[in-house]
Amino acid sequence: MSNATPEHGSEPAPAPEPGSGPAPGPAPEPTPLSLSKPAPAFGPVGEGGGGAGPGGVGALEPGPVPSGVVPLGRSADGAGGTRARESFDRRLARAVQTVTGRSLGAYQSAIVRIGFALTWLVFLLRELPHRHELYGPDSPWSWELAHRLITDNRAFTVLLWSDGNPWFEFVYAVAVLSAVLLLLGWRTRAVSVVFMVGVLSLLNRSVFVGDGGDNVLHLAAIYLVFTRCSQVWSLDARRAARAARAADAGEPPRQDRVGPLLWTVLGGFLLATTWFSGVSGEWWLPVLLWVLWLGNGLWWLVRRQAPDEPRTLLDALANLAHNAALLVLMAEVCLIYATAGWYKIQGSRWQDGTALFYPLNLDYFTPWPALSELLGTSGTMVMLLTYGTVLVQVAFPFTLFHRKVKNVLLVAMMLEHAGIAVLLGLPVFSLAMISADAVFLPTPFLMALGVRVVRGRDRLLRRPGTGKLPEQRRTGEERAPRTLVG
Repeated sequence: MSNATPEHGSEPAPAPEPGSGPAPGPAPEPTPLSLSKPAPAFGPVGEGGGGAGPGGVGALEPGPVPSGVVPLGRSADGAGGTRARESFDRRLARAVQTVTGRSLGAYQSAIVRIGFALTWLVFLLRELPHRHELYGPDSPWSWELAHRLITDNRAFTVLLWSDGNPWFEFVYAVAVLSAVLLLLGWRTRAVSVVFMVGVLSLLNRSVFVGDGGDNVLHLAAIYLVFTRCSQVWSLDARRAARAARAADAGEPPRQDRVGPLLWTVLGGFLLATTWFSGVSGEWWLPVLLWVLWLGNGLWWLVRRQAPDEPRTLLDALANLAHNAALLVLMAEVCLIYATAGWYKIQGSRWQDGTALFYPLNLDYFTPWPALSELLGTSGTMVMLLTYGTVLVQVAFPFTLFHRKVKNVLLVAMMLEHAGIAVLLGLPVFSLAMISADAVFLPTPFLMALGVRVVRGRDRLLRRPGTGKLPEQRRTGEERAPRTLVG
C-alpha cells in the first residue's frame, strides 16, 4: 500500500471486496487524511525511525477515515495490529536517504578523532628521547632491512625516501604537529590525511615495535580520513558557526587564504610521493591521496561557484563515505572483541580462571609491583577478572541493539583497559582501545560531557558562563531518534 494520502478532488476509495469487511453502506463523502506535519524524507535508523509513530514516515493525525481505506499501521482485517504497510521501494529509498542525507554520529566521530589524535600525540612525546632507536637511523632494524621488508610487503612509509637524520626529524615533527592540529580540529580534511601519512610512515618503518595498540591506530588513521569528524568540538566547527552568523547578519564572506595555500603545499608533497612511489609502498595509496587532494579542491570550488545541486551531490557522497567509515570502525571493534574472547575460551588458563595471574607476576608488565602483587595474591579476584574479561568480550557484539546492556558492558571494557594501562604498563594500547570503544558512547552522555568541559574551561579562564550549549553543538541530533551509535 502506498503512503500517499488522498488529495481534495481525488476519486473516492473503491468499495471493499465481498467478504473482506462489513457490508457496504451509503458511500460517505471522501475525507482526506490530514498530516500533523510534513513527513520527513527519512528518519535515522533506530528507535522511532519509520512506522506510524510520531516522527516516522507517514505520521498521521487521527480523523475520519474513508470507507474502504485501511489506515497506515492497521491490519487489513481490522484487528488493530501495528503491521507496517510500507512498500519495499519506499523503505529502500528511506534507507538510502538515511545514509546520504546527513552524517550520523557527529559526537561519536568527534570523540574518536580526539581520542586517536591524543593517543598518537602521547606516544610520540613519550618516545621523543628514544625516537632514533625506534624509527630513526640508530634503530636496530636498519634502513637497509626496512627497505628489503618494504619491497616484499609493500607497506607505505615516506621514511625510506632518505636515510638521513634531517629527513627523519622532519617527518617526526610533522607527525607531532598533525596530531596536535587533528586534536584541535583545525582544517581537518587536510590534516587527517597528513596524520594518516605520519602514522603509517613511522609504524611501517619498524613493524616489530608495538604493543597491539599500534594496529588499531594504524587502521583508525585511515578511517578518519573518510569521516566528517569535525562537525562538533573543533576549530572548524567554530569557524563555520562564525561564518554562518556573519552571513545571517548580511556581512560578505571572508576570503579564505589558508585553505588554498595548504592545498598547494600538499599538492607538492603528492608530487614527491608519486616520484618515490617505487619505495613508498603499494600503488593504491598514492592514488587515494591524489583522489582526496582533487576532491578537496573540487569541494572548495563547488562551494563558491556552484552551491546548489553540485554541492548537494558532493555533500551526499561525503555523508555516505562518513557513515560507511563509521560502520567499518564499529565492525572492527566488534571483531576485535569477538576474536579475542573466542580465542581466550580455547585456552586452558582462561578456562580454569588463572590466566591473569601470570602477567601480574612478570617483571616486564609490573610497573607497580606492590599493586600487582596485591591483586595477584587474591585467587578469587584473579578468577573473577579472568572470567569477567572473557564474558564481556564475547557478549559485547551481541548487545549492540540493547542500549542499556551495551552501555554497561562498554563501561566495563573501558575500565578494563584503564586497568591494563595501570597494572601492565600499556597506556598507548589502552588509550587506542578506549578511543575505538568511544564510537559506541551515547549522544546524551557526550553532550553532557561537552557542557561540563565548557563550564570547566570557563571557570579556568574566568569567563562568564552563558548557561547554553555553544552554537557549534546545535546539530539537531539531540531531538532526533537515537541510532546505534547514539
